[in-house]
Amino acid sequence: MALTARLPASAMLWKPALLLTGLVVAGLAVRSGIGRQALDAPAQLGAAGFVVAAGLACALGVPRQVAAYAAGLGFGFWPGCALALVAQCLGCAADFIWARAVARDWAARRMTGRLARLDAALARHPFTATVTLRLLPVGSNVALNLLAGVSGVAAGPFLAASALGYVPQTVVFALLGSGVSVGHGTQMAVAVGLFVVASAAGVWLLRRVRLG
Repeated sequence: MALTARLPASAMLWKPALLLTGLVVAGLAVRSGIGRQALDAPAQLGAAGFVVAAGLACALGVPRQVAAYAAGLGFGFWPGCALALVAQCLGCAADFIWARAVARDWAARRMTGRLARLDAALARHPFTATVTLRLLPVGSNVALNLLAGVSGVAAGPFLAASALGYVPQTVVFALLGSGVSVGHGTQMAVAVGLFVVASAAGVWLLRRVRLG
C-alpha cells in the first residue's frame, strides 16, 4: 500500500492550496499597512535570532512554509531562502535527535502495520524515500521527523535528504514573502509553477519507490 493510501488529487492539494492562499492574503494585508509591524519582526530578531526562533517553531509544529514566508518577508528572497532552510533543518534535527534519544527503543517494540512498513521503506531507501516525502504537498513535517527518529533510518541520509527536499517549497514561499521586483502576477505564477513542479516530482518519485 502506498503512503498516500490512494488519496484523490483534491485531497492531496486542498490543504497546501489553502496555506498558500492564506499566506498570500496575509502578505497583501501587511504590505497594505495592516499589521505593518509584522513586516519588521523577523529582521528585528537578526539572522541568528530568526534562525533559532524559526527552528524552534518548526520543531514544535509550525509549518515550515510559514518560516520560509516570514524569512522572505523580513530578509528578502535569497537571504530569506538561506535562513529559512537553516531554520527548517535545525527544527528537523532537533525533532529527530529528541525522538531517537527518548523513544527509539520503546517505539521499535511497538511499531506495527503501516508504520512498520514505512519504517522498513525508510531504512531501505533512506535518501530517496525522505526526498519523496518532503516533496509531496501533504503530510506533517514534525510527524515525519519524529517517525524517522524512532525508526531505523540513518541520521545522515535522512537529514541530508530533508534539506534537499525542503528547497523547492522554501524557494516558493520565500519568493511569495519577499515581494521580489517583478510584477505580482508574474511572481504568483512563478511561485505556483514551482510548487506544482515540486509536487509532481514528489508524486513521480512516490510511484518509483514503494513507501508502505
